[in-house]
Amino acid sequence: MTLRGLRHSLVARLVAISLLLLLAVQLAGFAVVRASIERNARAQIARELDTDERVWRRLLEQKADRLRQGSALLAADYGFRAAVSSDDTPTIESALANHGARIGAAVTALLDTQLALRVVSAEAGMQDLPGALRQVVAALAADPAGSQIAVVHGLPHQFVMVPLRAPLVIGWVLMGFPVGQPLADEMRQLLAADVAVRVGDGQGGFAVPVSTLAPPHLAQLRAQGAASSELALQGGDTLLVRASPLSQSGVVSEALLLRSVDAVRAPYRQLQWLLAVITAAGLLLFAVGASAMARRVTTPLRSLLGATRRLSRGDYSVPLEHTERSDEVGDLARSFDHMRIDIGRQQAEIRDLAYRDRLTGLPNRERFRGAVMDALRADPLPGHSLAVLVLDLDRFKHVNDVLGYAFGDRLLQAVAGRLQPMAGDPHDMVARHGGNEFALLLHVENAQAALRVAGRIASAFETPIQFDDQTVDLSASMGIALWPEHAQDADMLLNRAEIAMYGAKRRLSVALLYDPALDSSSAQTLSLLGDLRRAVEQGEMRLYLQPKVALHGGAGVAAEALLRWQHPQRGLVPPMDFIPFAEQTGFVRQLTLWVFEQVAALLAQGSARALALRVSVNLSTRDLLDPDLSLRLGAILARYAVRAESFCLEITESAIMDDPQRAEAMLNRLAQQGFKLSIDDFGTGYSSLAYLKRLPVNELKIDKSFVLGMQSGGGDAQIVRSTIDLAHNLGLTVVAEGVEDAGLMERLRAMACDEAQGYHISRPMPAEQFPLWHAGPGAAFAAAP
Repeated sequence: MTLRGLRHSLVARLVAISLLLLLAVQLAGFAVVRASIERNARAQIARELDTDERVWRRLLEQKADRLRQGSALLAADYGFRAAVSSDDTPTIESALANHGARIGAAVTALLDTQLALRVVSAEAGMQDLPGALRQVVAALAADPAGSQIAVVHGLPHQFVMVPLRAPLVIGWVLMGFPVGQPLADEMRQLLAADVAVRVGDGQGGFAVPVSTLAPPHLAQLRAQGAASSELALQGGDTLLVRASPLSQSGVVSEALLLRSVDAVRAPYRQLQWLLAVITAAGLLLFAVGASAMARRVTTPLRSLLGATRRLSRGDYSVPLEHTERSDEVGDLARSFDHMRIDIGRQQAEIRDLAYRDRLTGLPNRERFRGAVMDALRADPLPGHSLAVLVLDLDRFKHVNDVLGYAFGDRLLQAVAGRLQPMAGDPHDMVARHGGNEFALLLHVENAQAALRVAGRIASAFETPIQFDDQTVDLSASMGIALWPEHAQDADMLLNRAEIAMYGAKRRLSVALLYDPALDSSSAQTLSLLGDLRRAVEQGEMRLYLQPKVALHGGAGVAAEALLRWQHPQRGLVPPMDFIPFAEQTGFVRQLTLWVFEQVAALLAQGSARALALRVSVNLSTRDLLDPDLSLRLGAILARYAVRAESFCLEITESAIMDDPQRAEAMLNRLAQQGFKLSIDDFGTGYSSLAYLKRLPVNELKIDKSFVLGMQSGGGDAQIVRSTIDLAHNLGLTVVAEGVEDAGLMERLRAMACDEAQGYHISRPMPAEQFPLWHAGPGAAFAAAP
């Protein structure tokens, strides 16, 4: 396992955490033990120093007792007293020297009754002895049983003094011995404690004339300066120091008793090392045990991890391991296995829902797209093409509104049944693309073969569909795009098939092969916008009118304004070749304003005023969503001094449903200006009469596909009749488009339709010819009942 893997391993982390916790506990225990040892060692040394100090003082007292006994013995000597009485100085000096030598006194002296020195026997170099004695004799005379210490020649000396009686006090015998190296050595041998005698120099400094310390330690003591309770040695040891004062006056002196902390701690060090070994062994055993326990937990977890990875890849077939265990790990494994089974079942259901249309049982849009991508990756045979055919049912929304959604669902299922036999190749696919739109993936030799499939579909739709007592004629618009001729990838192929389908719907064709001219984003049409602008500027646009006649002798004359393009090279360009492009690019707004202004100029003429002509002008989605539309139209009305009532503005259902709220607001403003409003191509969009009731519309125009469908004797006649009745109930007039013969006109008149428009009445004509038509052929229609 790599270092990175080890760092992220659960086993390693469990063992590491356990060891760290145990180590932390052990370290805390070591710290407590160490602190306890340190505290106990210092307490023990403090007790030993108390004993050392008592022993030290006891040694001084014993020395003083010996001197006192020696002094008393000399003072009781008859010869010495006689010499003192006779003032025999040589005898006195000899007696003092001999007696002092016998008892080890460094100083012997005779003082008179006034405590003045008479005779002194001392070691050489004690020139400061008289001054030192003056500091202690008074205290000794006051307490003959005590002793006093004074510094003589840089070394503390202990003095005792006894009276010389004959029988009265005739003087004092004084003896002193040095507190020197022999005494310190004796103390060292007795209690194993170091002793140092420190003597001040009267100027803030001090000397250490007596010491049992090793030279380096003595040097550190001298270097330390001021008195301290501890002396830190260079080797790491520490000496605790107890100061015992010697002289109470004059030059300050004191005895320092020192004991080593390491010497007391030494017996515990072996115990600490033993504890360290036990701790290390415990850590090792704990690591082995924790690792074994962790592996017992993590081994099943690794198995579960592998299972989750298989699940993430969509493999739900492999059962999980360790489900037989009876502990918590077994419970977890069994829970994971149940989850695997449930997820597998749910994923199967989701896949079916995700890729299949539940209503028709056909593959859905996503599954169809995947099939197209797979077919492109499979690389069709040389000389063959892939074709995508997109089919959109005509007037399906209107069928839904009139006959109900349940009927519409049954209709979609019937359409799916008729389309499935069209997939002749095993790799072909029929799918529901959404709503009333279907798609076919075809493996064909060329475009003509794809068009032949579209022809078979159209033939299959010629037979009306009948459910219960309802019969509906089927028709559809189909668009076809081929690979590699029209697109190089699946999404572009689908997109261009849809573009072709919408082109077929606009041109009222059954099927249309994709052409770049249909696509506003193709290179072929990029220059069309510039051509349109130039056409408007250079007067190439023409205003045409198609008459509308009242079927029941109504007053007034009406017509629909249509736009034609008189191209200098192409001739008269049909509107379907440039109007859809203008709608896509937004240029349709300029075209609408041009048409409206031309109509306003026409209505301003005297001949039009005499006819009381009312002209319908089409508004697109772009026009309806222009917030300044009402202001622009109002400005044109004011410029030509014509009334809004002379216009009828026609809006398609799709234009309203693109943005219902904004569309409704604009329609209300236009209605307030006085414009008559009409819903064009009613029945082909997504609105309903219930929704249109909210809008300020005055007229409905039934789409010509319904009117022409009346000739086949199917359900279109019922749809037209129902639409007329419902519109009249809402107070709306009805105009029928696509009246191609007198029979249709009579049937519409019998259905109480208000107005008719179509080739039977007149084809679109240049606007300047309309008065002639009205005076000639139009008069016959006006005279008809």
